[in-house]
Amino acid sequence: MMLHPGIIALLVSSGLISFLALYASAYGALILRKWNIASGSSLQLDLERRTYLISTIVSYVFGFQLLSLFLFVYTADSLYPLFVGAMCAAGTLNVNGFGYPVLLLKILNFLLAGQWLIMNAADNRAEDYPLIRKKYALLLVITPLLAAETVLLVLYIQGLNPDVITSCCGSLFSPASRGVAADLASLPLKQLAAFFSAVLLLAVAAGLFFAVKGRGGLLVAFASLLAFLAGIASLISFIGPYAYELPTHHCPFCVLQRDYHYIGYLLYVGLLGGAVSGMGVGTLMPFRAIPSLRGIIPSFQKRLSIAMVCFELLLGAIVIFIVLSSNLRM
Repeated sequence: MMLHPGIIALLVSSGLISFLALYASAYGALILRKWNIASGSSLQLDLERRTYLISTIVSYVFGFQLLSLFLFVYTADSLYPLFVGAMCAAGTLNVNGFGYPVLLLKILNFLLAGQWLIMNAADNRAEDYPLIRKKYALLLVITPLLAAETVLLVLYIQGLNPDVITSCCGSLFSPASRGVAADLASLPLKQLAAFFSAVLLLAVAAGLFFAVKGRGGLLVAFASLLAFLAGIASLISFIGPYAYELPTHHCPFCVLQRDYHYIGYLLYVGLLGGAVSGMGVGTLMPFRAIPSLRGIIPSFQKRLSIAMVCFELLLGAIVIFIVLSSNLRM
């Protein structure tokens, strides 16, 4: 099983990401202590030369980190035939106690890496690197999480025993079961559908308002994060059953399979893309008053808010398509 192409790709990419993040963090710690743009010392000149290289490395690292979430889910889904009882990635992740923690860490690191990339893009547009301390402080927060993700991933893969009988998604995401997944599956369908629709409209309205008026950035960030959380809950509670045309099937992973035309990947792109771009608007709000960023951040935030609106509209369109094209009526 260790020779599975997906597993090899996950192990190699996760190891490289953690190593390069640790390497960059060493310079990040030095920058936090010694950076002084007004100084002409040899150390400052060396830091200025290196910071461009380090920022480029971290940008690629975090770009791969974003893609690795989808690779992890795809690989977990492709492995399910090897385990008795599994029908999709839900069963594969449940083979041992490390699967779902890895998934949650990958989602958290996806959101944080996205915020770092946004901060770095804004910082690189200014001549004096005004956000350099802040973005490397964030890097020092993300790096231990990446290292923890790598450790848990190795433990998870080492514990993939084909002799283990795992649970299928039908039992894991069932209102009759216990746990967070079961609680989400048992949420009232009509009320959650109404709440999800309201939150999605709020996110779109907040994004459009910010794009036109340049105000309400924190509302955009809050609405996009709320839309992400409501979307996950809705996918388990009512979107899944409509996609599968089965009121008892609440799995958030089967929708990624070929039988459903891989439409789940578009759902997750809408969820994650909307969250990252919308949260990015809020992340940049405290830096709008910095002189070298006054002419940069507002226009950058507007593009982020428009991107958020597009992602949320994509998510809403897919959900509407799933519900209207389904033969299920609840």
